[in-house]
Amino acid sequence: MTSVREDHAGRRDGRGPVLPTAEDPVAVTGSEALGGPPGRRLVVGRGWWTPLRVMALAVIAMFALGMVQKYPCYDGAWFFGANAQYTHACYSDIPHLFQGRGFADGLVPYFDKIPSNVSGGMDYLEYPVLTGALMQLAAWFTPDGGSIQDREQAYWMANASLLMICAVVVVVAVARTHRRRPWDALLVALAPALALNATINWDLLAVALTAIAMYLWSRGRTGWAGVLIGLATAAKLYPVLLLGPLLVLCLRAGRMRDFGRALWGAVAAWVVVNLPFILLAPQGWAKFYTFSQERGEDYGSFWLILMQQRGQALDGLNTYCSVAMLVICAAIGVLALSTRRRPRLAQLAFLVVAAFVLTNKVYSPQYVLWLIPLAALARPRWRDFLIWQAAEVMYFLGVWLYLANNIGDKHQGLPEGGYHAVIAVHLLGTLYLCAMVVRDMLHPEHDPVRQDGTDDPSGGPLDGARDHWTLTRPSPGPLEKAQYVHWGTTSPGTD
Repeated sequence: MTSVREDHAGRRDGRGPVLPTAEDPVAVTGSEALGGPPGRRLVVGRGWWTPLRVMALAVIAMFALGMVQKYPCYDGAWFFGANAQYTHACYSDIPHLFQGRGFADGLVPYFDKIPSNVSGGMDYLEYPVLTGALMQLAAWFTPDGGSIQDREQAYWMANASLLMICAVVVVVAVARTHRRRPWDALLVALAPALALNATINWDLLAVALTAIAMYLWSRGRTGWAGVLIGLATAAKLYPVLLLGPLLVLCLRAGRMRDFGRALWGAVAAWVVVNLPFILLAPQGWAKFYTFSQERGEDYGSFWLILMQQRGQALDGLNTYCSVAMLVICAAIGVLALSTRRRPRLAQLAFLVVAAFVLTNKVYSPQYVLWLIPLAALARPRWRDFLIWQAAEVMYFLGVWLYLANNIGDKHQGLPEGGYHAVIAVHLLGTLYLCAMVVRDMLHPEHDPVRQDGTDDPSGGPLDGARDHWTLTRPSPGPLEKAQYVHWGTTSPGTD
């Protein structure tokens, strides 16, 4: 029987997958509930119980628990008494938008204008076209007969089924992105925030496409990775941010051809999906972009705290958000070009998307789904991941209690000051995980992924590449010297 210590030594020599129980104290402690780390009584990865199957079943189980958590709303809170869906923390956009965006009446998204008495003033669907396609697909699966309540329940179930598939795709893609670290995807599969937020909105479609893009890039299929980034951007705006880290890292590694393939793939895919709507339904297609531009300070954002403290809206909010985002991204870019060892792609991707989350004028609870797969790839440590997840669960509960306090007649819930506190908890939790990722970039010996002697498992053409251009040329540390010898060079700047 192979011991944990022997397995740990073996994997450092390149044999077998990295087991969390061999390097993560929290994983070791958690495994005791299941009989202890693999190797004592069970060898996971042989026979039917492969890592992919275990994690696919785990995310399905967590997704199902999230659906059970929504049962009080499914059973009536979505339909009778608006406040109950907040007090039970089971709100979802999905059933409300079935009728509110014209799907119940057979309207075609982007082409048919929604009557104001149905939509509450929204004249067209305010989602990108691939998300609209998923909404329409679920509507086709929804039976026509029965009451509107029955149809909204069926619509939510149809969407939940499709989103569960997306969740499985995310976990499988993350597990396959780092070849020797498939178990890192268990962070995604067991993430509490994924279970709570998976069926609030349709974000998991974009998350799944982005996860596939990261997987394809890790396998060197740079053009196809760009295509998936373009498709993901056609479902949600944030995936386009991944082009920034790719640009900086390819510049540093002298791999600009690979970046060019990804860029053109992303542009081509986005244009192919969007162009028919731009030409045939320009007003409906533009609604997402005009709505995003016109939206003011909204729930969950730092800007909402400022607005409510000042008692008035902030003039030039879009400018402030854009400048803050650009400044942070510039700082991330400078850091990526200055560290003694080139950062990993997942690290920069997480930081850039986190910067967008932190500076955006709205933070819907489901936005945490954007970060979960990137966090698992960037900082696969259960302690730090769970600290961040605890902060996100607190925000999830806090936002619904705040809405219950504002909307309900009894005003029983979280007052404004309490809501500001849970926003601060969300912001600090995200900043904490960002700080840990930055520390790993500055001190690669702390990076869990690099401690087994690898460079950048998700980097594809960047993995093991030598630096061609940096802002500084610092001396490599002990960990870097060992890698440069392994790669056949003696310094980070030589070719």
